[in-house]
Amino acid sequence: MKVVADLCIVPMGVGPSVSPYVKEIKAVIDASPLNAEMHANGTNIEGELSDICALIEACEARLSEIGVQRVFITMAFSSRRDKDQSMADKLKAVL
Repeated sequence: MKVVADLCIVPMGVGPSVSPYVKEIKAVIDASPLNAEMHANGTNIEGELSDICALIEACEARLSEIGVQRVFITMAFSSRRDKDQSMADKLKAVL
């Protein structure tokens, strides 16, 4: 099932700045074949639901590899079954 996901991953217990950890997550996402767009509070990702879930697991695993002991992850998904619709298509419809 093709979806658009809104993903936010927050490493906890690492201090007030999480940017070094976000850079690590971004590198994992950038290395994937999925279309992703970072925004101020997370990342939008489009693709098959199973592929997105695997990518999220890879992001969490990377944080674990670099010593993060606790991670808070939120995800929201949207899908359409009546037609293919990309993130760009959704924005065009309202801009």
